[in-house]
Amino acid sequence: MDSIDDDFWKEIIKDIVPLKSDKKDLSRKKVLLTVTRKITPSTVYAGEPLERLDFDEAKGIDANTFRRFKTGRMPLDGKLDLHGYTEDQAFEKVTNFIKSSYLKSFRCVEIITGKGLHAQSDSDFFKSRGVLKDRVPQWLNSPELRSLILAITHPEHTRGGSGVIRILLRRRKYL
Repeated sequence: MDSIDDDFWKEIIKDIVPLKSDKKDLSRKKVLLTVTRKITPSTVYAGEPLERLDFDEAKGIDANTFRRFKTGRMPLDGKLDLHGYTEDQAFEKVTNFIKSSYLKSFRCVEIITGKGLHAQSDSDFFKSRGVLKDRVPQWLNSPELRSLILAITHPEHTRGGSGVIRILLRRRKYL
């Protein structure tokens, strides 16, 4: 801008008065950070060694809770959509999502893997489609994540069916 524009602008804004706000200035508010212990299988689950987690198994859960979880009557606390991610990106997202959900004391979460039906038309007919659909359950059974999870299931067909994995997390232990 040149000096004529500067003078003109100063003339326009000379009568402007800032509005009074009831809101406090949040930019100077101190943020308290809490230090949490590293999540390890031993800090979460100190029982017998954990078995492989399969869909629709209710080990260590009362029947009423599992029924609410399986039928979708348990409210969702979080959701992760993996559409468009590569396998490596998805692995990192799933791991971080499950750990952060556990730390936030979430109980029921969903991971949308998709069904893998939109593979390229020139690809081999017998080649497996839906890489993430196959991989995510394997990742959930890794020792790092398995200790945080009580059960997994697919919701009913109208809510995503086999393209969605619903996960029931253990209650967080406060040490």
